[in-house]
Amino acid sequence: MTTAYDAVAVQYQEFAREIWDSDPLDRAAWTAFADFVRGRGPVADLGCGPGHLTAHLRSLGVEAFGVDVSAAMVSLARAAWPELRFDVGSMAALDLPDASLAGILSWYSVIHTPPAELPGYFGEFTRTLASGGHVLLGFFESGDGPVSEFDHKVTTAYRWPLDSLMALAADAGLVEVGRMYREAVEGERPFRQGRLLLRKP
Repeated sequence: MTTAYDAVAVQYQEFAREIWDSDPLDRAAWTAFADFVRGRGPVADLGCGPGHLTAHLRSLGVEAFGVDVSAAMVSLARAAWPELRFDVGSMAALDLPDASLAGILSWYSVIHTPPAELPGYFGEFTRTLASGGHVLLGFFESGDGPVSEFDHKVTTAYRWPLDSLMALAADAGLVEVGRMYREAVEGERPFRQGRLLLRKP
């Protein structure tokens, strides 16, 4: 996946610049998340790509920094927002101390994770979150059907039933705060979009 996103980093930056804040429901989800974590400590934007959402969280008063497995994406983010922190790293093994984060934004950053590997990612979320910390997940939703694989433009991706994703999060020690669906808009994949807000007790 690293090589796949390195190869399309510049194109992805242009795509993200055009669409990242185009939907009012998405902006509402980010704002609600910011309200939960603001002033409580650092917040990691995991799978930050070229940094648009990291910068948006900072504009909302959140102490946000970005992490991405793609060095090319991190280079673009650092060039665009040199005042912010962006690190190369994997969500499977975060170079962060235990209980060090007030929040985690994972906006379509686990969509490429094979289902068998996702519990390990959620385990890292729980490990690095402080008690009372929050997670906001954005992902492609599959309704009442099973987890389904599809051909993403960059590399293989997965759609998840929201209840199944919540069950994995619960197994990792996270509790549900809220959930939201929205339908696809023009220019997006014709899949329903899911949002899940979680908390570490």
